[in-house]
Amino acid sequence: MWRTLAFRLTAGYALAGLFLVTFAIVSLYLVLVGELEKSTDLFLADKVHVLRTMLRERPDDQDALREEIELESAARQYEHFYIRLIDDRNTPVLMTPGMADQLDLAQLAKRTQLHPGRTVRMRGRDGHDFRVTGVSAPVGASATQSDTVQIAIDVSQKQELLARYRFWFWVILLATFVIFPLVGYQIARHGIRPVEEMATTARHISSTNLRERILPEGYPFELASLAGTFNQMLDRLEESFKRISRFSADIAHDLRTPVNNIRGEAEVALVRARSADEYRDVIESCLEEAVRLSDLIGDLLFLGRAESPLTDLRRELVDVGELLGRVLEYYEASAADGEVSLTKAVAGERVVAELDRALMQRAVGNLVSNALAHTPPGGAVVLGTSVEASMIHIFVSDTGAGIPAEALPRVFDRFFRVDSSRSQGLGGTGLGLAIVQSIAVLHGGKAEISSLPGQGTRVTLHIPIDCAAATKCDADMQLASSPK
Repeated sequence: MWRTLAFRLTAGYALAGLFLVTFAIVSLYLVLVGELEKSTDLFLADKVHVLRTMLRERPDDQDALREEIELESAARQYEHFYIRLIDDRNTPVLMTPGMADQLDLAQLAKRTQLHPGRTVRMRGRDGHDFRVTGVSAPVGASATQSDTVQIAIDVSQKQELLARYRFWFWVILLATFVIFPLVGYQIARHGIRPVEEMATTARHISSTNLRERILPEGYPFELASLAGTFNQMLDRLEESFKRISRFSADIAHDLRTPVNNIRGEAEVALVRARSADEYRDVIESCLEEAVRLSDLIGDLLFLGRAESPLTDLRRELVDVGELLGRVLEYYEASAADGEVSLTKAVAGERVVAELDRALMQRAVGNLVSNALAHTPPGGAVVLGTSVEASMIHIFVSDTGAGIPAEALPRVFDRFFRVDSSRSQGLGGTGLGLAIVQSIAVLHGGKAEISSLPGQGTRVTLHIPIDCAAATKCDADMQLASSPK
């Protein structure tokens, strides 16, 4: 149980509450003790001042001294005080009645002599606590002699007050020890209820049920933010599962089609005896389907490797214009057969960057192949590149049929075809643009597409480069290729 969040929060609340209550009560107790002692000391100091004044200004007024020493204390019901006046020959002159019964006068004289002018504690004969002090008081204006004034005040009432305070301190502390854990537990349970609801929602989620969502209304800001993030994760998972389902269905269809074609051709060929030319046609047809199946498997394996976090690029300094030129040369014959103009447009200085040459040629080749396949005779396909700050842009544009706006968000998905029947007729598998996007991502960039139906399509690869200036990269490449 001690491992649960509710227990830890409850323990934290309870300990914090106990500490604060204890600190507050102890602080108030110390303040109370200090104020009580201060009031007692002020009372004693006031009495000392009155007696000193009377002895200095009216030393012969015995009635006033007797009234101050013997009568005033007797009139008090609580907090009695006692005064003894001793002359310079150590003979008692006046003393409050009953003082000898309450205090050991010899001990009183000793303690006041050890601490002249200071207030000290002393225990009375019946166990009461006293605060006592003793000072010398000059007699008369000439101050030829001085008497000793000893004062003791009974503080047992204040001690009883402090005892009652300590009793209630322990009562409150005990109540706090019982109440705070209960209150803390309720607070903790209320605080972690949203977390429990999230856990309940998470337990209901499976590969067949990704529709569960957390309603963050009424949650604290931090938990509402967590709920929103959790819902976004579920949205991404749901979309990923949908794509995987579509991918599984598409791959099953695309693999089954060539296998069925091969099987059908073989079955038809074996129905009856055929001539050598007929068998040759069957074998050629099966070979075409086998090549198509091999290409499809190769593309799938490439995508699998490209998405692995352990995939490494074989980067080298590549002249992008030269790379585009080689791709153009490779597809010139296909363009000529389709009566499509295939040109290259490289703006500015020579563009050199660190790229994986083979992968980049494959990406650009896929784009050119798609462009040629969907551009009618008389159209044009353009390969180009440009540099902007630390980003290189490689594009392939065509004047073909274009892509509908609703299909653009999905063109980089695996096996997606804008026109399935047409793509099948052209031998497409729907993996070309997915491979292009994977290659761009491997280089730390991305692929973007723009298209207008009936006007054409433009696909651009945005690849970050390490060299800020193309000329510096060019110099590095020339140095690397120079004979040593």
